[in-house]
Amino acid sequence: MPEPLTIEERTGFGLATVMARKGVTAQSIADALGVPVVDGPQWSSHGELALLGSGPGTWLALAEGAADHTQRLRAALGPLASVTDQSGTYVILRMAGPEARTVLQRGAPVDLHPAAFGPGCVAVTVIAHIGVVIRQLDDTPAYEVAVFRSYAASFRHWLDQAVAAL
Repeated sequence: MPEPLTIEERTGFGLATVMARKGVTAQSIADALGVPVVDGPQWSSHGELALLGSGPGTWLALAEGAADHTQRLRAALGPLASVTDQSGTYVILRMAGPEARTVLQRGAPVDLHPAAFGPGCVAVTVIAHIGVVIRQLDDTPAYEVAVFRSYAASFRHWLDQAVAAL
């Protein structure tokens, strides 16, 4: 019997936008943070810090349980990048199970087929006219979907409807 679809809201994380200043490379950001950095729609991590590529020279920096996350990023990056705290701005839902991809495909206008979108991939897109950031964690498949807090109830309504239609 396949694993059931699970959907859980993440808590206890720090989140910040990191935007490299003009002329600063992804490698410079990587060197300053001690985390491999990909300049594109992928994510990388080291220890408790994950960097999700959200645009050219731009990442969402996600840290587990780090209350001083933004201050530590600012101290490490100094003049290399602008850092803005986003911890209270997003709700992050973790979805896992064989049906997770099917549910997301019902709303996201992105190719989530395993040949095109696998572990390590990130998509900044919309579902039900709501901006979302999707990252695939593993082959379960498991995903995290970040949505602005003010749209979380509307997104959850869409999600419940999509799951009910399975």
